[in-house]
Amino acid sequence: MLFTDNPTIHKIELTVNNNLITQSIPTHLRLLDFLRNELNLTGAKEVCAEGECGACTVIMDGKIVNSCLVFAVEANGSEITTIEGIGKESELSDLQKAFVDHHSVQCGYCIPGMILAGEQLLKDNPTASEEEIKQGISGNICRCTGYTKIIDAVSSLTTKTQRHEEEQK
Repeated sequence: MLFTDNPTIHKIELTVNNNLITQSIPTHLRLLDFLRNELNLTGAKEVCAEGECGACTVIMDGKIVNSCLVFAVEANGSEITTIEGIGKESELSDLQKAFVDHHSVQCGYCIPGMILAGEQLLKDNPTASEEEIKQGISGNICRCTGYTKIIDAVSSLTTKTQRHEEEQK
């Protein structure tokens, strides 16, 4: 993060995980730093700081974004969802449960980005094919699982897969 003696301050108002936030911030503050340091939402992580790895993934206005590449002032008026906004501590979302059921989690570092990408993909395309799932999570790097179990978890929730499973019963 860049620092100056006299940063320009800008007031922003945005919705984060269904909570309205109004705050004055320096204009150079990245969305990632705002979420982590100002709001204590630490699920998004900084790894590459270049938008290549997906560890900082959040959903902004229904689109997957790398929060390390977005200034927080650019999110003014936006709706942001972080991993903390998916499911509840006491009750996992269906996709989070699928990740557990399919043993898709190893070290866990990429999982917030994978879950958010999968959630948005399933919302936008509930009948996603395996190729569409691969494309949907392609901005997230996982060094542990080889992606197969992650793809299986997301695929298990597509309506196409669910219909096929019901037909097999």
